[in-house]
Amino acid sequence: MASLWEITIKHNLGKLELRNGLQNVLTDHILSNGFDLLSIETGHLLELSRLPMHHRDPFDRLLIAQAKSDNLSICSADRVFAGYGIQAIW
Repeated sequence: MASLWEITIKHNLGKLELRNGLQNVLTDHILSNGFDLLSIETGHLLELSRLPMHHRDPFDRLLIAQAKSDNLSICSADRVFAGYGIQAIW
């Protein structure tokens, strides 16, 4: 959900052009590719509160907190993610 939230904000600000529109990304694309949506839970926010400030992007920090809290790997080419002790795949 954090990634979709960020996509929505960037699209609304005109910083992200979506060839087939926001609705397509939020519904059809997610469903047709079999993505599971990860809700933002209180445990994720507690983990977020404990993260060092290696990174200032709030959406990335939330994704990192979710990965740490739920023992997940994260798909990102951002090298700063490695400083949080999570497995980044790219």
